[in-house]
Amino acid sequence: MNDFDFDRSFGFVLHDTARLLSKRFDQKAKSLGLTRAQSQLLAYLVYNEGLNQTRLSEYLELEPISLARLIDRMEQAGWVERRPDPNDRRAWQIFITEKAKPVFAQMIEIGRQVREDALNILSPAENEQLMDLLARVRRNISDKGAEPVARPVVVGAAE
Repeated sequence: MNDFDFDRSFGFVLHDTARLLSKRFDQKAKSLGLTRAQSQLLAYLVYNEGLNQTRLSEYLELEPISLARLIDRMEQAGWVERRPDPNDRRAWQIFITEKAKPVFAQMIEIGRQVREDALNILSPAENEQLMDLLARVRRNISDKGAEPVARPVVVGAAE
């Protein structure tokens, strides 16, 4: 077992790279006053506005109670708002507010900077090849027919 090379393990390298990208994003985004979880929630909502809390908890991989608390704090700060779901009286849909839209634009710019820092060692052709290969791997292991969901900005949302 001690001959296992983590630096050549696809899952380990991919996860560790995503962790480092997230850490770099957090460092650059401190001035926005948002936590990583709040940034990720805004990113999902920009591309999937009106999702209910159940779906959001699945996408963000958060327990429903943790997400409810996160939304409570963001709603109190004026970043998001809950609206009744017209199809389910028990559910709430989540929307970003006007206050959050300029912050999201800043998040996108920070994401671009982080991505540029990470990928500047690759040629444009290598960058395209890397993205094409990762997209193929993602499609291969994704649930067939699953609804597409925006990726968090911190892991490189498409430009």
